[in-house]
Amino acid sequence: MHVLITGATRGIGAGLAEAYRAQGHDVTGTGRSSGAEVTLDVTQPSDHRAMAAQLEGRPIDLLVCNAGVYLDKGNELETGYAPDLWAQSFAANVTGVFLTIQTLLPNLRAAPAPRIAIISSQMASHTRAPGGSYIYRASKAAVLNLGRNLASELAGEVAVGIYHPGWVQTDMGGGGADITVDEAVSGLVERFDTLSHETTGCFETWDGRAHAY
Repeated sequence: MHVLITGATRGIGAGLAEAYRAQGHDVTGTGRSSGAEVTLDVTQPSDHRAMAAQLEGRPIDLLVCNAGVYLDKGNELETGYAPDLWAQSFAANVTGVFLTIQTLLPNLRAAPAPRIAIISSQMASHTRAPGGSYIYRASKAAVLNLGRNLASELAGEVAVGIYHPGWVQTDMGGGGADITVDEAVSGLVERFDTLSHETTGCFETWDGRAHAY
C-alpha cells in the first residue's frame, strides 16, 4: 500500500508515517522542510504542481490530509483574530486540503480501493461551541464540510473520512493534552483501516466514536 501523508515531518503526521512504515507500507511524507520526501507547502500551487510531476504515475491507496495550522490560539475577542490570520489559516486548513486532493486525484484513481482521510477536529462540531479559537474552529468546520461534499461527489470511487485526532501532546496541542502521539496514531490507523464506501463521509474520533457534525 502506498500512503501519502501531508505535514509528516512532526507531530501526528510523523507518527503516522512511522507507523505505516513499521507495517511495511510505502510511505511518502510531505512537509515544508527539506526533511520530507516531497517538499510541499500546501498553500502554494507551485508546490502542488511540483508534487504532481514527482508522483506522476504512482497510485496512492491512502491520502492523509494532516497538514494544518492553529494560529489564533490565545487570541482575545476584543483585540485578536487579525485578518491575515484568517487568510493564512484558511489557506492551510481548507484550501490546502482541497488543492492536495485535487492534485492527487489521478494517483488516487489509479489505486484499486483509494481512501482519503482528512484531519479536522471536534472543535468543528456545532456541539463544541464555547467561544474562542474562532479562526481555527471555523477552518476545521469548513474542512469538515469539504470532506462531506467530496464524499458525495466521489461516492463509489474514492472513500472519504473526516477525523478528530484527539487532544494530542504535540507542539499544537501542548504538553497538557489528553493523549500521546502514539495513542492518537494507533487509533487513527484503525479508523483509516475501516474506511470504506459504506462509511464514506463519516466524522469519527480517534477512538472510534461517531461525532456530531
